[in-house]
Amino acid sequence: MKRRIFALMCTSMVAFGLVGVAHAAEETPDALIMRVSSEVLDAVKADKSIKSGDTAQIIALVDSKVLPNMNFQRMTASAVGRGWREATPEQQKRLQDEFKTLLVRTYSGALAQVSDQTISLKPFRGGAEDKEVIVRTEIRGRGNPIQLDYRLEKTAGQGAGWKIYDINVLGVWLIETYRSQFGQEINAKGIDGLIDSLAARNKSNVKKG
Repeated sequence: MKRRIFALMCTSMVAFGLVGVAHAAEETPDALIMRVSSEVLDAVKADKSIKSGDTAQIIALVDSKVLPNMNFQRMTASAVGRGWREATPEQQKRLQDEFKTLLVRTYSGALAQVSDQTISLKPFRGGAEDKEVIVRTEIRGRGNPIQLDYRLEKTAGQGAGWKIYDINVLGVWLIETYRSQFGQEINAKGIDGLIDSLAARNKSNVKKG
């Protein structure tokens, strides 16, 4: 069950890569989530390489399309916790790179499971002046509906617009889950120990294909 939850988290992150960044500043967060979700489900269903679990294709998709729609630095910093502030800029970059690779490689197989799912948007309670919001959705298909929620922040400057920084599947927030794991690694081995652990897991995933 835990692996399935994380797989859905990663799938939802990949889902937000198939639209242009220009729309983000023009849309409300709930409209952004709904439009992109619908477009991505259609695209994944039609892409045989993604459905077959082509890791290289998925990684290329994340690099070119997903990251512009997410605040991945905030996601990584929040997952690492207070250890992030103690890390050097080089360590922070390595943490981001290894964390991204871990999420994509470990759960890329989730995309192959997309079949007849649709997205249903729950009532949105955000206001026009809000800087951070939660957008709640359900994935509907075979079986019971799956809760899938997003935390977004409104950013300014270059690439301004709403950015995703956390994801909740079935009541489990991505950041909280990894913060516990990463905290244990840092307490035992320090920042470099966490980086080495993530790198080793990524290498192991590559060998497993």
